[in-house]
Amino acid sequence: MDTAEAYRTCEQITWSQARNFAYGIRLLPPGKRQALAAVYAFARRIDDIGDGTMAPQAKLAALETARGEVLGLAGDGGPAAAGDDPVLIALADAGRRFPVPMRAFGELIDGCVADVNGTAYVTFEDLLTYCRCVAGSIGRLSLGIFGAADMRAAGPLADSLGVALQLTNILRDIREDYRNGRVYLPAEDLDRFGCELTPAAAPDPAAEPAPDAAAAARLVRLIEFEADRARDWYATGLRLLPMLDGRSAACTGAMAGIYRKLLDRIAAAPAAVLQGRLSLLPREKAMVAAGALARPLLPGRRARAARQPAAPAPEPVAAAHVKEPRS
Repeated sequence: MDTAEAYRTCEQITWSQARNFAYGIRLLPPGKRQALAAVYAFARRIDDIGDGTMAPQAKLAALETARGEVLGLAGDGGPAAAGDDPVLIALADAGRRFPVPMRAFGELIDGCVADVNGTAYVTFEDLLTYCRCVAGSIGRLSLGIFGAADMRAAGPLADSLGVALQLTNILRDIREDYRNGRVYLPAEDLDRFGCELTPAAAPDPAAEPAPDAAAAARLVRLIEFEADRARDWYATGLRLLPMLDGRSAACTGAMAGIYRKLLDRIAAAPAAVLQGRLSLLPREKAMVAAGALARPLLPGRRARAARQPAAPAPEPVAAAHVKEPRS
């Protein structure tokens, strides 16, 4: 298979499965669009293993196979390690054309391994490590394609934006994850708000995370708290945009804008996530993407921002400045 055909395969995967990211990826020029589609296609393969129906041991074995494949591309094997796999062929070419940190895929795989093993998160710091694995890694992989005047300053911001997106995912999927036997919200936060989410080893498909009105009300207050925390991560991560070229900033702004709009919807009606998965309509996503493309950053602003040191990522919210649970 030639490289052009391999990229077409990756773009087909992206357009059919990246329900949110595709709106931003389409805003990139062809070379970057193809490379980011290759990154997405391989990341999707990893996610599909973790979320699939194989037995846990089979999943872990498949994840280690994927780890070996991408490390082969990053190591001495280079493009020859791709074999006849179209996604690996495209990814190898993307790595040749752009400084994509291929080893960051290993962090994504580590996060999926944690999912398969049913890892629970006691503190927000524990959850933060997971978010940086499964989403911060994607931010850093994408940044390798976007490029920035100061990559050292941009890297932590890309990581922070990934954390913001993953926190939004966690809030959106509370009910779905619970029914699948997963709880991502930190135990310390559950305790703070008097919530209990402890799914059985073999979850009941009909189970709900909030069995009565009082428990649901406490969970709503927890969701509001976590939404505020996610907003802080967006505020830090979006400082990346002025460091990017116009198209890359539009791509990133579109993807982040869609998720931030979703977070706003969750925060406006927290109880809704206990009933089902919230999402934006395609036309709403298209409007966010169009807005990101229509408001390019001025080159002067980009240059000034690129010279500024990156702000440290927000710390876990301390009790002294946390919003108290509303009564």
